[in-house]
Amino acid sequence: MITAGQVKELRERTGAGMMDCKKALGETNGDLDEAIALLRKKGAASAEKKAGRIAAEGIVQLLISEDASCGTLLEVNCETDFVAKDDSFNGFVAALTQLIVDQNPVDVEALSTLTMESGTSVETERQELIAKIGENISIRRFETLVVGSGKIAGYMHGSRIGVLVSTSAVGELGRDLAMHIAASRPVCISEADMPSDVLTREREIYTAQAAESGKSPEIVEKMVDGRVRKFLKENTLLGQPFVKNPDISVAELLSQGNASMDGMLRFEVGEGLEKKVDDFVAEVMAQAKAE
Repeated sequence: MITAGQVKELRERTGAGMMDCKKALGETNGDLDEAIALLRKKGAASAEKKAGRIAAEGIVQLLISEDASCGTLLEVNCETDFVAKDDSFNGFVAALTQLIVDQNPVDVEALSTLTMESGTSVETERQELIAKIGENISIRRFETLVVGSGKIAGYMHGSRIGVLVSTSAVGELGRDLAMHIAASRPVCISEADMPSDVLTREREIYTAQAAESGKSPEIVEKMVDGRVRKFLKENTLLGQPFVKNPDISVAELLSQGNASMDGMLRFEVGEGLEKKVDDFVAEVMAQAKAE
């Protein structure tokens, strides 16, 4: 006979639901280790079924080394904002971030093979968390920024936007720069860093728009050049007005602090991902038809 104590212990060790634990213990004649193995197998199967579901919510995690010589940003996705606030989910993401800093994997695939403190692989833990929470969980991306000159500074806007900067700025200036990047989304640091394909695309759009004005080619060219200059000012860090004092640009701010910027990273949850649009009425209707 399966006791309530056995079910409780299995739940504590696996995080699985009460009925799943009771059923697993019944199928394994009360053998706890075999029940754990069975739940893991079922969890892997469950994770496989959920793998195709869109995971566009989640959190960004930031971690800077003690000597501020490097920093890491990690994004892990789930399906709903509710799960993004779950303690188990957040603990998993925090452990992953520390693992990246400690072992420096080259990519997400390499990270998935690393061993966590529990003794199981990252991928196994991910699948077990999917089985426990009931949502698809995806380790989307991570990146590490190594200092050039100066130190790494960072800023988190809640748990959805994370920024790292490599700068020679001292004191609060480094954090202020990271905060500015979180708010203003610069494409790159300076005009020289702007990707050529982005600039070409913008110039083509402006040319097509200006051509419709019916003005001479010379005037059209001047109009396009003006719009390109405006685009560069608005989308490069150094050209943008500083969010805490829009009367000066970030370039002027750095000059006042006798500081420089070597690099930046900005992660925002779900950027570029297709998000699921819930249709509550359709969901209720579908459930009614199934009953």
